[in-house]
Amino acid sequence: MSSSDQEPQPAPVAGSDGPTPPGKAMTLERKLIDEGAQILQSKKPVSQMKQHLCSFALYGHDPCRQIEAHHYAARLNEEVLQCAVYDSDSPSARLIGVEYIVSEAIFEKLPAEEQKLWHSHAYAIKSGALTCPGVPEVMQRQELKGLAKTYGKFWCTWQVDRGDRLPLGAPALMMSMQTGMAQPEMVKRRDEKYEVSSEALKESRKEMPEPEKIHPNADYWKLHGKGFAVDVVQMDMNSPPALAASAI
Repeated sequence: MSSSDQEPQPAPVAGSDGPTPPGKAMTLERKLIDEGAQILQSKKPVSQMKQHLCSFALYGHDPCRQIEAHHYAARLNEEVLQCAVYDSDSPSARLIGVEYIVSEAIFEKLPAEEQKLWHSHAYAIKSGALTCPGVPEVMQRQELKGLAKTYGKFWCTWQVDRGDRLPLGAPALMMSMQTGMAQPEMVKRRDEKYEVSSEALKESRKEMPEPEKIHPNADYWKLHGKGFAVDVVQMDMNSPPALAASAI
């Protein structure tokens, strides 16, 4: 199944009937096991996710399909972040993908073919599409000033907007919003939920520095009208050494 399939083939766990995801409700025993694990185990990678960023994304092969995306970001160093992306900020939010964010300096060193899979963040930030829920704008500004000069690669693994009750098919490459693309109703719902105004955020960020130019290989679809989709293909496997020896 390609990441660009709008209507996946019917499967026992696809379709609109039943809970999402499918499955029985958690038992008391399972809840107690999870509570015990929470007390006894450390979760060092997860605890490094210090920031919550809310923005909008569109499918690289179909800009008419847009989603609200909640990034929980961990900073690996001054120039690299990794984000777990959810469809909401609720306790039952679904993990729908992952985004990697790099500085302009690192992006410039990537191979040209790799750069085409990445998108810029300047417009999303300057337009007010991206915000840090619950954080006053004056406190956000310093972090966002740095993020405005970064590039991201976002893979969506669960296309919940398509109605998938589980992650189905290949991952889809996502892109960042550009001028005038965000669906007004989607922006309105987000703004009302967090009691913010995208227009007011845009106005407050008017003087925020941004890159002198966006690299021409980033936001490739915008310049060339071509997107990217992933196809799952069958291929011969390399035999493990033990299997290769036994075949002689």
